[in-house]
Amino acid sequence: MNFPLYIAKRYLFSKSSNNAINIMTLIASGGVIIASAALFIVLSVFAGLKDYSLQFSSFVDPDLKLIPKEGKSFGFSEDDVSKLNSINGIASYSKIIEERVILKTENKNLLATLKGVDSNYLKVTNIDSMIRQGNWISPNSNDVVSGSGISYNLSFGILDYLKPLSIYVPKPGKGQASTPKGYYNSAYVNNVGLFNINEELNNEYVYADINLAKSLLNYKENQLSALELKLLPDYDESETRTALETAFPNKFIIKNREQLNDALFKMLNTENLAIYLIFTLVIIIALFNVIGAIIMMILDKKKSLNTLFNLGTETKSIKSIFFLQGSLMTIVSGLIGVTIGLLIVLLQQSFDLVMLTPDLAYPVRLKFINVLVVLATIFALGIIASRIASQRITRQLIQS
Repeated sequence: MNFPLYIAKRYLFSKSSNNAINIMTLIASGGVIIASAALFIVLSVFAGLKDYSLQFSSFVDPDLKLIPKEGKSFGFSEDDVSKLNSINGIASYSKIIEERVILKTENKNLLATLKGVDSNYLKVTNIDSMIRQGNWISPNSNDVVSGSGISYNLSFGILDYLKPLSIYVPKPGKGQASTPKGYYNSAYVNNVGLFNINEELNNEYVYADINLAKSLLNYKENQLSALELKLLPDYDESETRTALETAFPNKFIIKNREQLNDALFKMLNTENLAIYLIFTLVIIIALFNVIGAIIMMILDKKKSLNTLFNLGTETKSIKSIFFLQGSLMTIVSGLIGVTIGLLIVLLQQSFDLVMLTPDLAYPVRLKFINVLVVLATIFALGIIASRIASQRITRQLIQS
């Protein structure tokens, strides 16, 4: 057996004759356990919050969205339809027309985004499941479905015939003057449903049939703003993306759900990194106790170390003893802390111990990568702390 490792384990797991040393060792070990458990729990909570925040976008965002590289619209011919249908991995797709419009009811106006969709749209997204009042639009109609925020700001409801709702779109090349009426295409519409997803979408979008959007924007029959795709379950996204780029070279920018919500992803990732750095600082502070405990152990074992030195043990080997002792302390404490964190996360997932609201448990998600991150952080910092403490040993200290 490696001699320094054997002595290090004896020092770590056996009680010292000095009770103060035992207390300091327990405090140091306890600090690492609590810090590592806290770091793992917080990372799991942020993973859960990330999933919770993004689950709403999954109701309205497709697996892939194709938007033109140039301009705001593109032509999509029958040949293009055949090419798209020949690509493997696509379960369904929807044709989209999207543009900023003016909504008007009585004396109130509001800028919003009109999204014209075809009958396949509900096969691509689950937006209909987010309708809290009313129903989805009927094909080839002047029905619209609005966000609850738009409904609130313009003070209209479902099938509110007493407050006619109009959509105005500036004609191409006519500018955006409020008069005369000839500068705008307009249509009276019936709001048949209200969706509630999140504040941004609720205040931004109005859904309509694609033919109504074409009429308002003077689009040609095969003119579109985007294509939204739903992929087959477990199909490789990268293969479909490559096939699309081959079939439509230099025509589309292809975005997946994460890229469509890049601002949200960046915010969540930044918050996650900030929390990790803060708790890493807490771990560093906790490891000062480990350094102190090892130094106190060195002073307590001076007579034993002097005996080992006189028996021929080199100073380097004696340093290795306390380096290994500190490393073992942090490794064992880190493993215990992560185990406690795992148990707490599993209990939260199973029994909803902490509630965010009376009806919603605090979201947590168990990710194996978080286990590796916490253990790697603890082990790396523990080794550094142990190295710092063990360097206090010199020949003069041993022989004094």
